Amino acid sequence: MNRNTQPSSLAAQAPRTSPLPLSGISSMATRLVLADLAQAWQAQGGEPVLIESVGGVEAARRVAAGEAFDIVMLADDALVRLGTEGHVDLATRVDIARSGIAFAVRSGTPPPELGSDAAVRAAVLAARRVGYSTGPSGTHLSKLLERWGIAQEMEARLVQARPGVPVALLVAQGEVDLGLQQVSELVNVEGVEIVAALPDSVQRVTVFAAACTSALSAARRAQAAAFLAFAAAPENDAIRARHGMEAPRRA
Repeated sequence: MNRNTQPSSLAAQAPRTSPLPLSGISSMATRLVLADLAQAWQAQGGEPVLIESVGGVEAARRVAAGEAFDIVMLADDALVRLGTEGHVDLATRVDIARSGIAFAVRSGTPPPELGSDAAVRAAVLAARRVGYSTGPSGTHLSKLLERWGIAQEMEARLVQARPGVPVALLVAQGEVDLGLQQVSELVNVEGVEIVAALPDSVQRVTVFAAACTSALSAARRAQAAAFLAFAAAPENDAIRARHGMEAPRRA
């Protein structure tokens, strides 16, 4: 698999046979970092890249249903599923970013102690309501509640954000006391303060990856692959950091 080894200078080498912008679909978790990466790509001479960001489950459904895109960017496990079903070309796959999970509270709220597995469990139990997503962080919370033996007790106090709606919005509006989601979904949101990333004992880091769709022509695939190489390149790590995401692991 392609592991982010192509240099960003490929932008200048990509064939210019199509006047159409590259099209992509992504989960909401990467919408801001991808918007900045697309802008940086175009600023150095690349063709426009138009990325639609929706809930990850919805994005995967649309790709599986055959909706036409050049590029798909999702949590790695979802992307691999689409690849095994033949919808994306995993030979073009690159890691774009990594993001851990954190808890957030409404600005001005005294933060709970979250330094250990036991402290996180206690904070969840003490919360009036806990917000979570339909994505990987929400799945992880469900597993933690089962592991802690409090899934049934917490069931009535869990508030799941609608697909495409950030958990931070529930926090800012006071609908939940605690919100759990990827750090990239919680940073730079007015009215929200990140308490802390989950401790290592209960942390789950999501790898966000991208690949070309399977039905592209050779020329279109070369254009899309050049943008993906640029997006994964080390010189764009500052863009990732600005949006609360970590650089992909590189060989």
